[in-house]
Amino acid sequence: MQAPVLVLKDSLKRESGNKVHYGNIQASKAVADIIRTTLGPRSMLKMLLDAAGGIVVTNDGNAILRELDLAHPAAKSMIELSRTQDEEVGDGTTSVIVLAGEMLHVAEAFIGRNYHPTVICRAYNKALEDAIAVLDKIAMSIDVKDRSTMLSLVKSCIGTKFTSQFGDLIADLAIDATSTVGVELGQGLREVDIKKYIKVEKVPGGQLEDSKVLKGVMINKDVVAPGKMRRKIVNPRIILLDCPLEYKKGENQTNAELMREEDWSVLLKMEEEYIENLCFQILKFKPDLVITEKGLSDLACHYLSKAGVSAIRRLRKTDNNRIAKACGAVIVNRPDELQESDVGTGASLFEVRKIGDEFFSFIVECKDPKACTVLLRGASKDLLNEVERNLQDAMSVARNIIKNPKLVPGGGATELTVSAMLKQKSSSIEGIEKWPYEAAAIAFEAIPRTLAQNCGVNVIRTMTALQGKHANGENAWIGIDGNTGEITDMKERKIWDSYTVKAQAFKTAIEAACMLLRIDDIVSGIKKKQAPGAGSAPKSKVEGEGEADNEALIPE
Repeated sequence: MQAPVLVLKDSLKRESGNKVHYGNIQASKAVADIIRTTLGPRSMLKMLLDAAGGIVVTNDGNAILRELDLAHPAAKSMIELSRTQDEEVGDGTTSVIVLAGEMLHVAEAFIGRNYHPTVICRAYNKALEDAIAVLDKIAMSIDVKDRSTMLSLVKSCIGTKFTSQFGDLIADLAIDATSTVGVELGQGLREVDIKKYIKVEKVPGGQLEDSKVLKGVMINKDVVAPGKMRRKIVNPRIILLDCPLEYKKGENQTNAELMREEDWSVLLKMEEEYIENLCFQILKFKPDLVITEKGLSDLACHYLSKAGVSAIRRLRKTDNNRIAKACGAVIVNRPDELQESDVGTGASLFEVRKIGDEFFSFIVECKDPKACTVLLRGASKDLLNEVERNLQDAMSVARNIIKNPKLVPGGGATELTVSAMLKQKSSSIEGIEKWPYEAAAIAFEAIPRTLAQNCGVNVIRTMTALQGKHANGENAWIGIDGNTGEITDMKERKIWDSYTVKAQAFKTAIEAACMLLRIDDIVSGIKKKQAPGAGSAPKSKVEGEGEADNEALIPE
């Protein structure tokens, strides 16, 4: 009998073979089950308590998974999925997870029959290509300029969200904001930068109906000297700086030794002259409003207010960029380099208003602004947070359509069409890959099935009826109306989805499923390197393959 050979340190735990596949599939299914009920208009909300005791109430798949702290490695990569989906296209975060979970679920049977994972992956990738081809076939183009189409589209995308009860409000805000900041790149392309140029300001109080998109920028700052400076300026000339308007101090502690008393006054005078100089360089351009990202000393404040100029200091860099975009100013680094062209004249009103007990500066009614602020009002903080999340989704949808104006049917109709077409194709596929390919086709039905479950209708009957309608790949627009659970034509109900979101969701889900299926070994317990001799190794124990205890599973 040969002595057992130790390869791995005993603190390491190694699982391999089918056990790993089953573990990963179980974990992914657990994650999918967590957020399965949040798909569709009749979705449930999840309430999450964080460590600080704060509450998040939401049904946005990404927001839920972001808050969860998971132990299983496969489950963690599922969470990455919804994050990429959120960053790429901003919507469809729930469907991605549900779809990926389902893809892994149908693969489980094949693993049990000793199919090689690579075969399954190959079939899945083939299915993905064909699915995208089907999407291209049923997609229809729309006119981005037509507001009513855009409105119904954004509405159908946020119809699943909490704010759908406020009618067109959020959809209107989203379309206004995105069409404001869209930049033409030429060749019919438009770039919409939501993160940089759309700021969402949440101000508790008032009603949700008071929310609006400002044609300009709003910042949570007041002028430096409220009594002396004007708080309302019509057609202001705005100068933006990112340098301090105060005397430069030494980098680190500097000691100046003065021999005569007069030197002291000379020193002070130099400081004053320096600031006076700065201010006069600025005042040459007759601005009405000076905004700086850094500090502004009392003396500079005095010179500016004497000239009737309002000033705002210590503004965030991002806000400054937004103001520059909105009123057409250029941010200047040194006052002595100011030019007439750097002065922003695009805004027609600067005003400081008091909302609640805080002062906000508005630079609004700009001519052709390329940045804007969405002002959200609402009863409570939690409500506002949820509205903001929904607004983000709505804006992403609007952005996707502006970038790629193609639509596919919503309400599970797309998935059913894809599924029907793949089933037809599977008969022409030769060899062993046929079965996983067919299974992938069935997995696409998870979305309409989940929708039906969440509406509370008879799932089996609804699904059979739908499959019958879609059987030969025609009437692609028949799907489930998520509110009533009826089988209807999506075109009439105006339930649409953006092509970009669907395509991205399919790609992400299938690629992730393939990645998780390809894992056949998990080694855990890898420690950081210790200093030699730091700790004595405990006694070794040889693990057979069957003994590696499977703690890594998430409890259901």
